[in-house]
Amino acid sequence: MRIAIGCDHRGLNLKMAIMELLSELGHGYEDFGCYDTGSVDYPDIGGKVAQAVAQGRFDHGILVCSTGIGMSIVANKVPGICAALCHDTFSAQRSRAHNDANVLCLGEWVIGEGPAKEIVKAYLAAEFEGGRHAKRLEKVRALEEGKLP
Repeated sequence: MRIAIGCDHRGLNLKMAIMELLSELGHGYEDFGCYDTGSVDYPDIGGKVAQAVAQGRFDHGILVCSTGIGMSIVANKVPGICAALCHDTFSAQRSRAHNDANVLCLGEWVIGEGPAKEIVKAYLAAEFEGGRHAKRLEKVRALEEGKLP
């Protein structure tokens, strides 16, 4: 699996730990930054990762900031992206199985490295179930295209 990964300055440590995990699991990834603790604007990096996933260059994206909220908001502005902010393995698994999420967002200040790694594993191991969930996602895509119910 190819993963696009990025963080702001408040998510750097967790991003580094996740990249190590991705290597251990045998997944390829590209790091979209940031690369040090100097202040950066999360929309710059979150937008690049989300666009790369939406363009089909990567199977999934992982974004990290202090809470995960900012990255989640940014990623969900990109058409074709379904970003899920997850703080536990159940939500991570469900974000894939029921919502077909393609970007996982995490908050370094909210969860520790151990739980974050388990969340990433659960997210990457899950698959979209389709069925009744596909119909619902069609409605979400219609909203994304400006077609109101």
